[in-house]
Amino acid sequence: MTFRTKVFLIFLITVLASVSLVVYGVTFYTQRAFEQMDAQRTHALEVQFAKEFAQRGETIVQQVENITNADVTVHMVLDLARPNADTSLYLHDANGAAQSQALDFVEFVNSDGTLISSAQYPARVGYKNDWVTSSKNWDGTRAFLKREELPDTAALSLTAVRTQTVGNKTIYIIGGRRLDQNFLATLELPEGMRALLYRNLEATFVASALTDANGGVQQAETFQSLIEQIQKQPQDLIKTISWNHDPASAETFHAMPLKGRNGELLGVLLLGSSAKELVLLKREILKIAVVVSLAALVIGLLLSWWVSRRITRPVEELANGARDVASGRWDTKIDVKGSDEIGQLANAFNEMTGTLSAQKEKLVQTERVAAWRELARRLAHELRNPLFPLQITVENLQRARQLGPQQFQEVFTEATATLKAEFANLNSIVTRFSDFSKMPAPEFSKVNVNEALRDAIRLFEPQFTAVGKPHIGTEYFLSDSLPEIDADSDLLHKAFQNLVLNAMDAMPAGGTLSLRSSDGGDTVRIEVSDTGRGLTPEECSRLFTPYYTTKQLGTGLGLAIVQSVVSDHHGTISVSSEEGHGTTFRIELPKRQGGAALKPKADVASVEKESERAATAKD
Repeated sequence: MTFRTKVFLIFLITVLASVSLVVYGVTFYTQRAFEQMDAQRTHALEVQFAKEFAQRGETIVQQVENITNADVTVHMVLDLARPNADTSLYLHDANGAAQSQALDFVEFVNSDGTLISSAQYPARVGYKNDWVTSSKNWDGTRAFLKREELPDTAALSLTAVRTQTVGNKTIYIIGGRRLDQNFLATLELPEGMRALLYRNLEATFVASALTDANGGVQQAETFQSLIEQIQKQPQDLIKTISWNHDPASAETFHAMPLKGRNGELLGVLLLGSSAKELVLLKREILKIAVVVSLAALVIGLLLSWWVSRRITRPVEELANGARDVASGRWDTKIDVKGSDEIGQLANAFNEMTGTLSAQKEKLVQTERVAAWRELARRLAHELRNPLFPLQITVENLQRARQLGPQQFQEVFTEATATLKAEFANLNSIVTRFSDFSKMPAPEFSKVNVNEALRDAIRLFEPQFTAVGKPHIGTEYFLSDSLPEIDADSDLLHKAFQNLVLNAMDAMPAGGTLSLRSSDGGDTVRIEVSDTGRGLTPEECSRLFTPYYTTKQLGTGLGLAIVQSVVSDHHGTISVSSEEGHGTTFRIELPKRQGGAALKPKADVASVEKESERAATAKD
C-alpha cells in the first residue's frame, strides 16, 4: 500500500470516525432525552390516573353516603328493627338508589350479612355477604377495587361501603361504579400514548378482558406474556412490544398492578408510549450522517490529492533513495528542496549516505579482518589439540633412537599408531570445516516431519540406554494430523541429528529429551527440548554463530549447520533456555516451497545408512 493511499485512508477513516462519533453521540443523547421525556409523560399519566381514581372514589363514597343518609334508608332500618320484619318489602329499593345516585352497583345487606336488595344481581337476595360484616367500622374508609359478580359474568368495580344504624339495628350499604373503558376515556393522554386496562377477574389470561378507551384491543393476545408475568409477581413492569418488522411500530408499555383491599390482583393498568417519533428522528439523523459522510469522502479525495502533491512525492523520493542504499549504492543523493521536516529529513539522508559511502571500504575491511581473525582463532584452537600429541610423539621417536632395536621397535609401533590417530583427527577437523563451507543447496521433496524426527531419535537410541552410561529418556508429542512438507530429507535429517547431539552433550548426567510437532497454519512447528544444564542469555545470543561453542571439545559448527539448513528451507529457528532448567529449540518450516521443483522421496535406507555412519563417528 502506497503512502498516498495510507494518507487518504487515514484522512477518510478520521472523518468517517468523527462523523460516526457525532452521530452516535447525537443519537445516544436524543434517545436518552426521549426516554426521559417518555418517563416524565408516563409518570404524569400515572399521577393523573391516581388522581382520577381518587376523585372517582371520593365521588362514589359521597354517593353511597347520600344513600345511607336518605330518609328512605333510615325508614328501612327502623322498619327492619321491628321483630319479624318483612325484608321482601325492600327487594327493589337498591334499584331506585342506584338510579338516583347514578351508580352501577348498589346492595343493602342486613346486620347478619344477608343480602336484602341488589340492583345488579337480584337473584342473590337472601345469600350471605360475610365479607362486609367482617369489618365493624366502614365509616370513614375509602373506596376500593372489588370483583363484582353479575348474573352472566363479573365486573371490576370501584366500591365504597357505609353503615346506617338506628337503635340496635345496622344496615350495610354497598355502592360502586364500573372501572372500564369509560373511566379510561376520562384520562387526557399525550400524543403518542395510550392507556389500557386489563380486568384480572379470571384465573387465566382472557383477551376480551383487555380494553382501551374505545373498547376491545386488537391483537390483545400479544399482551398475554406480560399479564401472566404480573399475575405471577404483581409489581411494576416495563416491556417493549413490536407490532411488525418496522421499528417505528414498537410501543413501550409500563404495566402497573391494581389490587383490591386484601392485596389481591384485580386489574393491570398499561400505559403505552409509541417509539415512532424516536425511530423517525434516528432515521433523519442517519440520513444527515450519510450526506455528511459522502461530503467527507469527496473532501477526502480532494485533500488526499493535494497532500500527495505536497508530501508524498518527496517521501517517495526518499523511499527510492533508501532502496538504492539497500541495494548497495551508498552514494545515492536525493534532490528535495524546502526547510520543513521533509526537507530536513532529505538533508539528513544525503549526509547519511555521504558518511556511509566514506566508511564503506573501512567497514568492509574491518568486518573481513574480524571474520578471518575468528576463523583463525577457531582453526588454531582445533589444530592445537592434535598438534601437541604429534610433537610429543616425534620427540619420543627421537629419543628412542638411543635405545636398543627391540625397545625402539616398541616405541616406534606405539608412536606410529598415535600419529595415525592424530592425523585422522586432523583430517576430521579439516573435513568438518570443509563440509560447512560447501553446504549443498536443498533438493525439495515430500517429507514427513514426524518420521524424520523418529528416525533421528532411532539412530541414537543405543547410546541412550547403553550400559555404563547415564540414561536419557525420550518423550514424543507429535501431531498425527501433520501434513507432509516440501523439504530436503537429507539436510533435515542432518539438522535434527545435530539438535539431538547437542541435547545429549547438554545432559552428561542423563535426562529427558522431548520432541514436539504441531500445525501452524502455513507452517509446521517443531520443538526439541532437553533437561540439561541450560544456557545463559549471552550464550543464547551467540549460539548460532559459526565456530562458537560452549563445549571444551567441539567445532561450534553443529548449530550453525542447523541454522543454515532451516534458513535454506525459508524457515526460522529460535532458542529459549534457563540455567539449570534445560533448553528448547523451536523451528518453523513452511509447508510449501513456492516455485521449487520437487524430486521423488529420498531412499529411506540410504538416509538411515548415512545416519548410522554419523552415529558411529560420534561414538
